[in-house]
Amino acid sequence: MSSGCVRSTLSLDPDVHRVLRFKAALLHGSMCAIVNGAVRAALREDEDDLAVFAEHAAELSVTYEALLAQLKADGTE
Repeated sequence: MSSGCVRSTLSLDPDVHRVLRFKAALLHGSMCAIVNGAVRAALREDEDDLAVFAEHAAELSVTYEALLAQLKADGTE
């Protein structure tokens, strides 16, 4: 653990903890490194999702109810 890390208490499911310990041993690494990597990956994924939402923000939005009403009006139900 680098000196720039913040120590925190985290509650894990016992099965997740067991597998995490096993994976850390297999990789000759630490559980901390695996958890940090997983959290960073999840945050990058969130960042990607937010970028996609921003790209589509100007698009016309249609509610499900409005779509059903339009289908009914078009006679294509």
